Amino acid sequence: MRILITGGTGFVGRHLSARLIKEGHQVTVLTRGKARPREAHTAEFLQGDPLVPGKWQEAVPEQDVLINLAGTSIFGRWTKEYKEELRLSRILTTRHLVEAIPQGTGITLISASGAGYYGFHQDEELDETSPGGRDFLALLASDWEAEALKASEKGVRVVISRFGIVLGRAGGALQQMLTPFKWFVGGPLGSGLQWFSWIHVQDLVEAMLFLLGRSDLSGPFNFTSPNPVRNKELSKALGEVLGRSSWLPAPGFMIRLVLGEFGAVLLQGQRVLPKRLLDAGFVFRYPRLEEALQDLLSPKTSP
Repeated sequence: MRILITGGTGFVGRHLSARLIKEGHQVTVLTRGKARPREAHTAEFLQGDPLVPGKWQEAVPEQDVLINLAGTSIFGRWTKEYKEELRLSRILTTRHLVEAIPQGTGITLISASGAGYYGFHQDEELDETSPGGRDFLALLASDWEAEALKASEKGVRVVISRFGIVLGRAGGALQQMLTPFKWFVGGPLGSGLQWFSWIHVQDLVEAMLFLLGRSDLSGPFNFTSPNPVRNKELSKALGEVLGRSSWLPAPGFMIRLVLGEFGAVLLQGQRVLPKRLLDAGFVFRYPRLEEALQDLLSPKTSP
């Protein structure tokens, strides 16, 4: 299949494009940097800025699949300007991608979203039928999904992939978690009771391929492990795998002081379950956190 990926040079995009190419698909990555020529066993690179309409949109009707991963990382201090960047990077990219899709097409659109869609919760289990939240991240995810779902009016099969925290090597959230542990100061954030909904990057990629092959499936899917953990369990598991202390907590007031509004996100969470993936028959290779961390942090495992 011919597949165009926005955000294909990012952490998830690099893993996904490599896997798709291995499967024999023709992958094109939209990049705002200088376009590079096609090389053997690599993706094609299409230069263009998805934040604005442009010549890049001419490539959209030629595709069988569009995978929309573009969006500024939420990991940062949420100033007014940064929040606007978070929003525009998602909304405008998706809007311009959908606008370029011709009417009555057989294209499939897989568009990213986040488990933050559900808002903050305590111990309640959340699946794809649960309502959206009302905080900034939840409303952002809701608006992002709404832009993608407009493609269904053109006959497009739209799949919304609500990512949990993606764990992988050489990038992503896991690398940010490792630093304090390596200095023996890792531990729970705040109370440590907040739920942490996560997914191994390999399971995320395989779930993408699974849905590509299931033309009968559309709508939202939670891309999270079937076994979310509390933050204190995450800290304990990381400490055990690394052979480091994991008892020293980071006080909530300090996290809020340093990170502002985003700090509040780290101190709250959601217990999100991938019900629709499981019901459809998808099998996770790394359903439990301990197995995932052993795979990702073992020096014997190839990247």
